[in-house]
Amino acid sequence: MAAFIVAQRAEHRVPYATSCRALGMSPAWFYKWRCGDTSPLRARRAQLTEAIRQIFAAHQGTYGSPRITDDLREAGWRVSEKTVAKIMREQHLVARVRKQRRSTTRPGRGRWRAPDLIGRDFPAGAVNQKWYGDGTEIVTDEGKLHLASALAMAVAVRGGREAIAGVILHTDQGSEYTARIFRAACTRMGIVQSMGRVGSALDNAVIESWHSTLEFELRRREHFATKAVARARVAAWIDEYNRDRKHSACGMRSPIGYEQALRAGQRPDQTPAA
Repeated sequence: MAAFIVAQRAEHRVPYATSCRALGMSPAWFYKWRCGDTSPLRARRAQLTEAIRQIFAAHQGTYGSPRITDDLREAGWRVSEKTVAKIMREQHLVARVRKQRRSTTRPGRGRWRAPDLIGRDFPAGAVNQKWYGDGTEIVTDEGKLHLASALAMAVAVRGGREAIAGVILHTDQGSEYTARIFRAACTRMGIVQSMGRVGSALDNAVIESWHSTLEFELRRREHFATKAVARARVAAWIDEYNRDRKHSACGMRSPIGYEQALRAGQRPDQTPAA
């Protein structure tokens, strides 16, 4: 419409104000369009839009408006999630939709099952209270790798047997977790086993969410020619996840940031102040 008004002035010498009145357009808006809006508000909007685009690109399209808003606030911006979502829609920045992870649980044979000691109450008030485990396959050109919790390594990394004594390890009822050798290892290390129901992803939703993120951000996007490459890339992704990945269940903190807050006596379930 503004271009039409300009054309009327150039071709028929119709004053801008006359055309604006005839078309019901605000003269102020028209002149702002013609001369360019150099207001501080418009400049800030342009800067904010560029910052959103950069964050979206840095996370390879995996961050939606909540996490981008949190990144912006950490960078010093005072902005609402609603504004960020609106700008993302305007810029056609849509986070990729995750596909539901297919369960590969094979229930162990025999009658032994651990009781469900979690009951979908996933948060913990201190470190080494609740652990969650599950496994998945990593496909490579050289064959498959199995990614799962390494019990002895976890105990060593978390401070040793005395530091983790009494921790609850919650898993599904897969045969690897019901096996006698695994049960004996848990008993020896002071780990208490807990299990959800067969076929219920919600009973172990936190680890299901983790595997879904791994699938979404790494496995579906990269091709692993060798097992060595797969090991290196998965390990690097896990390290970055622990250090940098904002987790909604952790109040938009990274897992390491969440633990640091716990050790400092803070309430890590609360989103950090902007």
